[in-house]
Amino acid sequence: MIKEMTYKDAINLAMCEEMRRDEDVFLMGEDVGIYGGAFGVSVGMIEEFGEERVRDTPISEAIITGAAAGAAVTGMRPIVEIMFMDFTTLAMDSLVNQAAKMRYMFGGKAKVPMTLRCAGGSGTGAAAQHSQSLEAWFCHIPGLKVIVPGTPKDAKGLLKAAIRDDNPVVFVEQKTLYKEKGLVSFDDDFIIPLGVGEIKKEGIDVTVITYGRMLPRVLKVAEELESEGISVEVVDPRTLVPLDKEIIINSVVKTGRAVLVNEACKTGGYLGEIASVIMESEAFDYLDAPILRLAGLDVPIPYNPELEKAVVPSEEQIRTGILNVLNR
Repeated sequence: MIKEMTYKDAINLAMCEEMRRDEDVFLMGEDVGIYGGAFGVSVGMIEEFGEERVRDTPISEAIITGAAAGAAVTGMRPIVEIMFMDFTTLAMDSLVNQAAKMRYMFGGKAKVPMTLRCAGGSGTGAAAQHSQSLEAWFCHIPGLKVIVPGTPKDAKGLLKAAIRDDNPVVFVEQKTLYKEKGLVSFDDDFIIPLGVGEIKKEGIDVTVITYGRMLPRVLKVAEELESEGISVEVVDPRTLVPLDKEIIINSVVKTGRAVLVNEACKTGGYLGEIASVIMESEAFDYLDAPILRLAGLDVPIPYNPELEKAVVPSEEQIRTGILNVLNR
């Protein structure tokens, strides 16, 4: 059965299905139980699964993540909710030095099946300490997998895959997407394999590669340009680690042009990694224009709503960037 639902509800459904399927799966984090999560993602779960499997924790991201790593290596499959992605800074030792290294340090004999869900990005007026897009940090850590879904369908299918994976996974949920609606499969076995991207819209003139919050924005611009005779192909990698390099390279070979879009700060951001994948592959010989990166400004996210809007790529900036690459 396929049903329309929100991004937030799709994540809730994925967790519930996996907890029904496997009694070793449990959810832990600040206010995930009685309150239902800071953004309401786990509403109703404590009533079904009880306090043992939907565990409210103290306000300590380091302890939460460390406890999850310990639970995972001893056979459980914890899902951790970090209220804001910014707070992963408090959990870096547990995640980066412990969870990400255990399989390697134990010669592959240990498994660390933990999923770290974190609400990231701007757009909600949460200001500089609660609005960062930090996915590139975790892509730099061998041993971690990183997912940034942009649709309810992808959120459900990828979260289920993350929970079943035997490695630590950072699962980034962009806060403004929680209310976005889309068709979602209710099949308990519906999963989207990690490392498999998707062409969200086919085109022949230019490739736009994007993920997370910028995906709906890019798709809207692409549809508008289609009515003007410009054919835009939209590629969503969905998982950043592992990255589906083949789908990116094949698309750029087809169109000969590439525009990369995300909301994270441009300097040191993940778009640079995608650009190097293109440049170091056969796609380089097919480029008819330089690669364009459209990313957030290198500034803290402002609290003022208009300034907050100004620091991430707008629809108009995306449209202008595409036209510039096409010499229009």
